Amino acid sequence: MADTGLLIVFSGPSGAGKGTICEALRKNFPNVNYSISMTTRQPRVGEKDGVDYYFTSASEFETLLKKQAFLEYAKVYDHYYGTPKEHVYGLLAQGKHVLLEIDIQGAMQVRAQYPNCVCIYIVPPSLDILAKRLRERHTDTEEVICKRLHKTKEELQWISKYDYLIINNDLSQAIKEAIAIVQAEQCKVIRLQEKREKILNAY
Repeated sequence: MADTGLLIVFSGPSGAGKGTICEALRKNFPNVNYSISMTTRQPRVGEKDGVDYYFTSASEFETLLKKQAFLEYAKVYDHYYGTPKEHVYGLLAQGKHVLLEIDIQGAMQVRAQYPNCVCIYIVPPSLDILAKRLRERHTDTEEVICKRLHKTKEELQWISKYDYLIINNDLSQAIKEAIAIVQAEQCKVIRLQEKREKILNAY
């Protein structure tokens, strides 16, 4: 029986570097996969069903909700977004790691349903540095940036609910820390049923 993969949950404010760090993990671990979310919004140009998202109707999504088919979900601007259990559990059963990049509310929903998940919070070293990064992206208005900064201050109260904290002051160091976390989690005895059996048989 193959060892179950890791369900790794990343949270943190916009501009913290979550996407870059997740992409680095994919390059360093060949068995790392992104989770594919399901949504009721319309596909954008270039998006493919089953690749970028699973696209579905609101009625079908609500039916799946009643069946408790999601690890986590949220409704944003009249559209549902959720992480289907079937897709994630299927990958984990094959020994593959699954990355989820979601907000704190979603992370806590995942933890409630899958307590063995690995939750990592990524944050810049200060609010000033975060503000600078957001402004340098030139993607948000000043009003939106101020709202993001206010939300970040509120969310920091949840850090104690996470397993690991990465302070992204230097991106290369933050990536090294994320890699080290995955390597350490892979070696936990509780996760290594197949290797435990091999060792017992070898002795």
